Amino acid sequence: MVTDGPGAAEQPGADARAPTRPEDARDDPVEYFLQDLAYHGRSERTRAAYERVLRRFEAFLDDPGNGGQPGPAAASHRECMAWVHTLRGDVAPSTVATYASYLHRFYAYMTRIEAFEANPMALIMAELDETIDADPERRDIGVREMGAFLDGIAHPLHRAVVCTLLKTGMRVGECCNLDLRDLAIADEELEAAYTLGTRPRLDGRGDALYVASDVTRGATVNGEQRHASNKRRRSTVIPVDAELRAVLRRWLAIRPDALSPAEPLFCSTADGWGRRITPPQVRSVVTEHARAADWYRTGGGPAENVTPHYFRHFFTTHLRDRTGDRGVVKYLRGDVASDVIDTYTHDWGDRIREVYEANIYSLL
Repeated sequence: MVTDGPGAAEQPGADARAPTRPEDARDDPVEYFLQDLAYHGRSERTRAAYERVLRRFEAFLDDPGNGGQPGPAAASHRECMAWVHTLRGDVAPSTVATYASYLHRFYAYMTRIEAFEANPMALIMAELDETIDADPERRDIGVREMGAFLDGIAHPLHRAVVCTLLKTGMRVGECCNLDLRDLAIADEELEAAYTLGTRPRLDGRGDALYVASDVTRGATVNGEQRHASNKRRRSTVIPVDAELRAVLRRWLAIRPDALSPAEPLFCSTADGWGRRITPPQVRSVVTEHARAADWYRTGGGPAENVTPHYFRHFFTTHLRDRTGDRGVVKYLRGDVASDVIDTYTHDWGDRIREVYEANIYSLL
């Protein structure tokens, strides 16, 4: 079930305290940096990742065997280089690069605000052999196997969220940000119960979803403060095929009354009854079902674990292979340049829906 445990709502600035002072940067530079990340709107998940890495670096510096440095402010490039070296053999090369980049960004920020005198990671990053793997090899799951996975999800909300991710390739935050106004379905029963598809861009597009590009974490959109950002470059209209339509229809038949005036499409049916679902909740749901399918292991990396982002990879791979048209797939993902997306937006009725419906995989 969708859980609404402590911190799951990922409230913007929920852990923020009184504005930090320059002397706080000297007392606990890591805490100072983390609070500034919160003020800049970085998610709880991002801040937690930085904290794990930076506290690990602090523990290394505090170890008497490593010189017992008093803290990051006093560390030189030699101590930073030694820490990076300890990571090798302990984590994957791409993870070494990721951890090093976190430390580099920490030092770069603290230098810019003049809390530190210099960035000792600058030289190390220039010489680092490891690189971040932006496109790791992932588990190879076929359409039939993924269909069996989806078919095994009985909970209407879980099934609707996973099916939406698989059929549209949208990011988890974009899925959570969907409102009823973003969904157009021609159905008399649903239209009698809900006000659907009021976005002007949905007019004349048939059954479709509208994914906006102007939703940012912490901003109030459609009368509700949002907990996630939509990261696509341009707003996108994505067709809804017969399978997704049936799954969404089943969900809307039992959807609880929303507590938000924005009328989110997906609301919690657990402890936060009626509240908009959040990315941590969706990740928890996907982890639960992926673990049951032996597709998730604690500590496993992207090559092994199935996560919400894996569904975006699945969508991209299978639809691109079927269509042979990278432009259409990029349009649907919302990550193409404005001149290209304008062309596909203009030809939406003649090209996007036609190509999508002719090639989208059947899962149920």
